[in-house]
Amino acid sequence: MSWTSYELTSCPVCGSVESVEVADRDAILAEREQLWEFHGRRLRDDIPPEQLMDRVAFSQEPPLRLARCVRCWHIFRNPRERQEALDAVYRDEAPEESVLRALFDTQHEAYAEQATRLTEVVGHPARGLEVGSYAGGFLAAARDQGWVFEGVDISARAVAFAARSGFTVTCGEITGVSTAHPFDAVAVWNTFEQLYDARAAVVSARKLLRTGGVLAVRIPNGRFYERWRKRLDGPMAAIAERMLAHNNLLTFPYRQGFTSRSLTRLLRHGGFEITRVFGDTLVPIADQWTTPLGAADERLVKRLERLLQHGWHAPWVEVYARAV
Repeated sequence: MSWTSYELTSCPVCGSVESVEVADRDAILAEREQLWEFHGRRLRDDIPPEQLMDRVAFSQEPPLRLARCVRCWHIFRNPRERQEALDAVYRDEAPEESVLRALFDTQHEAYAEQATRLTEVVGHPARGLEVGSYAGGFLAAARDQGWVFEGVDISARAVAFAARSGFTVTCGEITGVSTAHPFDAVAVWNTFEQLYDARAAVVSARKLLRTGGVLAVRIPNGRFYERWRKRLDGPMAAIAERMLAHNNLLTFPYRQGFTSRSLTRLLRHGGFEITRVFGDTLVPIADQWTTPLGAADERLVKRLERLLQHGWHAPWVEVYARAV
């Protein structure tokens, strides 16, 4: 990606031009080296290159610089990728059929918890839309619990794969979705933090939902990243490294990191009232390419995090908000 693909920006949530630096380019590149070393100790030597995606390699390049808004504490890239460059990354990105199948199987099982929590908040299975449905793992988990969910995703290959699995999925973005009957729920489990314009997505979600309907978003905790990255040098360095790396936060491969303050502001502006916050960890990433010791390390760290880090103290946060 070239320098001409970037642009300077104000805060994507509140528009403030006042910010402080969280990490510069050199700090991010140092984190990338640390991430490679971390997983190098936990992955088998014969791991295929394509299996490194979403562990040490990600859809987007590491940020040039991370900033935090002084008004709403939102963490964001500044400069950030231009919209056309971002769209190209996700339109063109799609793994092979076998990788999509493996992702579907893993996520189908993992997303059962999200489907259960969403059902509890809504009150009963109903009709919904998932934004960023990708391989369709959540669509399957929701269907298991009686929901009628459809999806929308920018990747044509992922949309085709989900369609072959029997799901109704549209190729595009939420801003282009229309419906004759309002949805009871809109869920964004994987892509909210990667959107170019989260404010437009929230406005679109409100238009698609009935009054009282639920918007569910799952996002990386920007404040968690900022707090723990400061401990990468010091007596808690080994713990901080595990906290961040096992949750795909080291190098912060996301466009933005929401905080309690910034997400509350964004949702209220879009016509939502937060009703539930659930702190969580990243879904398990250990598989047959992970060493037994590496898999055990991940399980232990995430078990402790779930016991001790709740709500906005957790590395990942699910927020459920009702349309008012």
